[in-house]
Formats: sequence, C-alpha cells, structure tokens
Amino acid sequence: MLLAAATSILAATPAARAATAADCPNDGVVRFGVEPFDTSAKLVPIYGHIGDLLGKKIGCEVKVYIATNYNAEIEAMRSGKLEVGEFGPLGYVLAHQIAKAQAVAAFSSKDGKPDTYWASLVTYPSSGIKTVAEIRGHSFAFSDPASTSGHLFPAYGLRKAGIDPDKDIKALFAGSHTASYEALYNHKVEAGELNSEQLQSATQRGHYKDGDLVFLWKSNPIPTDPITVRGDLPPAFKQRLTEALQTLDLSSLPAADRKIMGLGGERFVPQTDAAYNGIRDLVKTLNIDLDKLS
Repeated sequence: MLLAAATSILAATPAARAATAADCPNDGVVRFGVEPFDTSAKLVPIYGHIGDLLGKKIGCEVKVYIATNYNAEIEAMRSGKLEVGEFGPLGYVLAHQIAKAQAVAAFSSKDGKPDTYWASLVTYPSSGIKTVAEIRGHSFAFSDPASTSGHLFPAYGLRKAGIDPDKDIKALFAGSHTASYEALYNHKVEAGELNSEQLQSATQRGHYKDGDLVFLWKSNPIPTDPITVRGDLPPAFKQRLTEALQTLDLSSLPAADRKIMGLGGERFVPQTDAAYNGIRDLVKTLNIDLDKLS
C-alpha cells in the first residue's frame, strides 16, 4: 500500500537549492510527506510554500507530497521514500515504532511553545441526540483508523460513556477529517468526530457557523502533529535538517492559510518524542493494537 499510494500522493513542489547533491540525500532531493488532514487542493499550496522555505534554509531541493492516507505516509517513510514527515500524534507513535520517525519540531502556539488542539464528538441539532450516551445505535463518522483526533480520542470519549465504538454504533471511516465532516454536514451520518483544526477549516470554507453543530464532548488538549525526520539519515545532514525545522519561520504564510491549519503561532519550535507518551498511554488504555493499524 505504500510506494504506489505514497507517490500518487501528489503534487511535488521543488524548492530552490544552493547546496550540491552531495550535501543532500537522495540525489539532492528531500522528500517531505504530509498527512491528509484536509483536501489536497487546500494543502498543496500551503505545504508547497513551507517546502520552499525549508529548501532555502537547508540548501536542498524539497518536494512535498500529500499522502493519500495515514498508512501510506508511514509506509513511505518505512521504505525510505521520505526524509521528513508530518504525522498525526497516533500516526507518529506508529511511525516511530516501525518507520524510524523521530519527532523534532511542531507548530508553535502564540507563546512560542508547541501548540495543542482538541478532538470532539458532535452531532447536528435536528438529529435529536443530546448526550454522548444517545449516540448508541446511530451512524457515526470517524476519519481514519490511524488518526488521533479522528479515531483514538473519539473512541475514548465514546467508551467513557459506556459505548463500545466497535459494536454499539454504526461506524463509518470516511478517510479524512474533511470527508467525515462533510458526511456530518450533509447529514449522511447522525454524529461524528470533529477536531479544532477541521472546525477552523470548515469555517474558512463557509461550511460552519455557530449553531450548526451540537458539541457533546471535547477532549483535553492534544499535542499537535510532530514534524519528524527519518532516524537513519546521515548524522550530519540529519542535524542540519533538524536545526532548520526547529527554527523555521512561517510568518510569510498568508493568514487564511494559517487559519486553515489551525496555527496559533508563526513558526516551528522544537518538539520531543516524550511529548507523545500520553498518546501511548491512551493506546494501552483502549487496548488498541498498533500492528493492526499498519
């Protein structure tokens, strides 16, 4: 499911390069994979810009790929087809385990620290559902099985209310946060997951205004997607790449693009693997088998 999926991923955006191919891996090209947390049409220009900024800083050509799904990106890094990857927190835990992904950076908050977001369980007013417990027996849209806010935390919220997400609801995996939101927006399902970043994106698209949804449950803050490097890169280059990612200035991104991404700040800041230990603990609590997600 990998390379074919990962390379059809898409639009590769080359950045200007000052270094020689000998100074950069993969014949001078750094491949940057991004999880599909929104549509490719939205993400390609945004991450193309980020790839250009990174390429100028490290002196290598950077090509950005938007993955077709979470597992395709993990598999691409595992098979050596990506040097850099942005994964969701749960996807990162899996990518760290099987694909040598190492968290080095994250989007910053306004105070310059790694940003956070939240997941939620939502419905629409005419569904008649007023509590999480009332989701039992109804249709429900998750995003992707390997998604933190699109599966892991919604499943946790359901279980806290005594609902088995594998048996007590009519579950649909829509494939992405945008797809699960659109299923809810168009009343194809009666309840679903929604994270704070997708809420901002839907608002930007004119697909959400206050009162459109009923929020039944919200998670505690979740660490945002880590920006990772592949652990087996040449040490000197990996250090150069890490330092560039940890200080990358994103202030030139248009304000509308930063809103789509849910950015609180304007740069990448250092992040560590330990920041995702809470995700690992939740995986254990829910008895999720990571091997089945790979």
